[in-house]
Amino acid sequence: MFDLLQQRRSVRKFRHHCVETEKIARLSEALLRAPTSRNLQPCEFVLVDDAEILAKLSTAKPHGTSFFTSAPLAVVIAANPGKSDVWIEDCSIAAIIVQLAAEQLNLKSCWGQLRLRTHADDVSASEYVRQLVGLPEGMEVPIVIGIGYPEEDMAGHSRESLLDVKIHRNQFINQEE
Repeated sequence: MFDLLQQRRSVRKFRHHCVETEKIARLSEALLRAPTSRNLQPCEFVLVDDAEILAKLSTAKPHGTSFFTSAPLAVVIAANPGKSDVWIEDCSIAAIIVQLAAEQLNLKSCWGQLRLRTHADDVSASEYVRQLVGLPEGMEVPIVIGIGYPEEDMAGHSRESLLDVKIHRNQFINQEE
């Protein structure tokens, strides 16, 4: 697991190479194994490999989702807020689980954050994606993950680049003053 964390890096440019059926099955299983609060399982997942839908996902919000045009696979992570009061946390856990599973399968990923973002005019990014992939009314889409083979190999962040001042023991000490 630690090796995966060390090598993981967000990738926004993917090769034009489909993700194999076996790998999609493994990613699906990883999503279903993601822990949820009180095992309420409020999350639903829509795996998208249709180029037309991926292109439309790239316009979910004005900035930060254009990488879906090159991603061969996207995972729409949605939830029913009425099923759990911590649905956002459950979706977030599923998101990182699928990103680490992708890493294990020699794939790369990037997440597109949609919650509290606007698509256009009075339509939220979440609502736009909900309608795009046919989710029922009332579902929320806080995150979409793009997955695929990277166009270029990028090393994980070096140990030296990590901000050790963010780690505190027993008490918070502001080391930025």
